[in-house]
Amino acid sequence: MTATTQAHRRRIRAVTLLGYAAMLCVLIIVGVPLFWIIITSFKARPDIYTQPAVYWPHSWHPENYAEATTALPFLTFLRNSLIVTGIVAAVKFALGIFSAYGLVFLRFPGKTAIFLVIIAALMVPNQITVISNYALVAQWGWRNTFLGIIVPLCGVAFGTFLMRNHFLSIPVEVIEAARMDGAGWWRLLVRVVLPMSGPTMVAFAVVTLVNEWNEYLWPFLMADDTGVATLPVGLTLLQNTENPSVTNWGPVMAGTLLTMLPILLVFLILQRHMIKGLTSGAVKG
Repeated sequence: MTATTQAHRRRIRAVTLLGYAAMLCVLIIVGVPLFWIIITSFKARPDIYTQPAVYWPHSWHPENYAEATTALPFLTFLRNSLIVTGIVAAVKFALGIFSAYGLVFLRFPGKTAIFLVIIAALMVPNQITVISNYALVAQWGWRNTFLGIIVPLCGVAFGTFLMRNHFLSIPVEVIEAARMDGAGWWRLLVRVVLPMSGPTMVAFAVVTLVNEWNEYLWPFLMADDTGVATLPVGLTLLQNTENPSVTNWGPVMAGTLLTMLPILLVFLILQRHMIKGLTSGAVKG
């Protein structure tokens, strides 16, 4: 065995060990908090407020889940989250596809300037626009309404950016052939572009659903009561149901898990398509 071969094998072994070490670090960073949430959701209050910390309950307390769903109108929060997430995701999905299609396949002056504005919008944190949006929505009388929650959340800069980059990767020959066959803009979109964009559209949809389902700040500012409050806002209210100075973390963690489950199932079902969509166009050849 030559020295070159030995050095190559040592490098491969070192890279493999570093890879496993990185995976272990990620597992610890992600897994430990999730484990703590699950265990705490089954703890009685004496096991939560004790030192040193109890990593395994002395007695299991599944009643936390019943309290999480009955102490406050959990089903109302769930309905509100489904309404807000469904409408906002559908609007963002449609706007993202149509705006990206226009920027790539339609000819009109100022396309580059419009795209630069969209990129600039991506660089602005949502928190910066909260005050101006709040003042405008309050002026229109939309506070504590679904309309006031939904409309300001329908910005679609990320979706336009993602779908535009994918549309640019579609072979020009395919587009030209469709146009030579007499395909108008609608037929080109529905019959050619969208069928070739399945994984990217799934990735766009999943990212949008997760972001809107977890949206907290804007619904919290808009909702004055449980009538339009979403699940993340409901979890905040759940902390103060008994004694505002001492949070009963068992029901709160149970409610957190119940809030995670719907979107987690969506992610697990669509994760393969999502990964394909986010990596499409990365390798050519």
